[in-house]
Amino acid sequence: MTTISPERIAQIEARRDELQAMMATGDLPSDRFVAVSKEYAELEPVAAAAGEVRRLRAEAASLAEMSRDGDPELRAMAAEELRENEAALERADHALALALLPRDAADERAAMLEIRAGTGGDEAALFAGDLLRMYTRYAEAQGWKVELISASTSEAGGYKEVVASVAGKGVFAKLKFESGVHRVQRVPVTESGGRIHTSAATVAVLPEAEEVDVDIRNEDLRIDIYRSSGAGGQHVNTTDSAIRITHLPTGIVVTQQDQRSQHKNRDKAMQVLRTRLYEQERERLSSERSGARKSMVGSGDRSERIRTYNFPQGRVTDHRINLTLHRLPEILEGEMDELLGALIAQDEAERLASLDS
Repeated sequence: MTTISPERIAQIEARRDELQAMMATGDLPSDRFVAVSKEYAELEPVAAAAGEVRRLRAEAASLAEMSRDGDPELRAMAAEELRENEAALERADHALALALLPRDAADERAAMLEIRAGTGGDEAALFAGDLLRMYTRYAEAQGWKVELISASTSEAGGYKEVVASVAGKGVFAKLKFESGVHRVQRVPVTESGGRIHTSAATVAVLPEAEEVDVDIRNEDLRIDIYRSSGAGGQHVNTTDSAIRITHLPTGIVVTQQDQRSQHKNRDKAMQVLRTRLYEQERERLSSERSGARKSMVGSGDRSERIRTYNFPQGRVTDHRINLTLHRLPEILEGEMDELLGALIAQDEAERLASLDS
C-alpha cells in the first residue's frame, strides 16, 4: 500500500494554509482570486485527508508509548486502542492516496453519449434503444439533464444511431468506462422459434468540449447544406436546413438534421465536432504520457467487447473486471451504481498499484 511521507503531508497542509491566507487578504485581482479559490477548493479535501493521517500517526505513536508502560491494565487498554488505530490509519492512508491520484481534467464535464446499432439488424437497433433508456434513467436518478442531439430511428423501433448530451456534476467521471461494444443475448420478439440471438451496439462516451478548448478555424471547415431526409409526416423538413460539416485537417464529418432551423442544426453539429476534436486531442496526449498503456478496466476502444446482457439468465457480465450481476431488469431500468462503482474501484486500485511499482 502507498504510504505518504510526513514531509509530503506537511507540504499539502502548508499550501492549503497559504492559499487560505491569500484569499483572506482581499488584495487579489479578480482573475487571480478565481484561480486561487479554484486551487483551494481542489486542495482542501486532500489537506483534510492528510491532516487525518497525521493525527492518527501521532495517536499511534502515543499509544505505542503507553503500551510499554509498566501498568498491565494501561498496557492492555493501549494495545486495544492501537489495534483500532491501525485499522483507522489504514483506511485514512488509502483515502489520502486516492485523493492524491492524478485527476482526469475531464471528469467533472458533461458528456456526449453516442450509441450505434451493430451486428444484429432490427434487434441491435432495439437494443440501442434499451441502452439509451438505461442511461437516461440513470441520469435522471443522478439529477443530470439529457438532451437528444440527433437520432436515426429503425423501422422496427429503437435506433440505428443516437447522440445525446448528458449534463451535470461528474458526468464523465461516472460514464467514461461505458465506451465499447455492448452485447445482448435474448429471444427477439419477432422470432417464432424461440431461438436466442446475439446482437450488439457500440457506445462512446466523450467529454464535452467548450469553445475555449478547441480552436476551429473557419477555413478548416467545409459546410454543406441540404434537405433533410427521414420518416414521413409533419416532422420532415421541407427546406434546406440539414447541415453536414467536414473538418478538413482530420476528416471528421458531422451531420445534423433533427432541428427545423438551419442555425440550430449548425450549432448542434459544431457542438459534436468540438467534442470529437477534444477527445482526439485527449487520446493523443494520453498516448504520449502513458505509452498507450491499457488500464485494467479497458482501453475504451469501441471495438472492445466490454459487457454482455443475457436475458434468459437475467444477468449482466462486465468482462473487464469479471463481474456478473443477476439484476438485469433493474440495471436496464437505470440502477447502475453497483456496476459503475465496481469499475471505478478497479480503476483506482490499478492506478494505486502503478504508484507502488
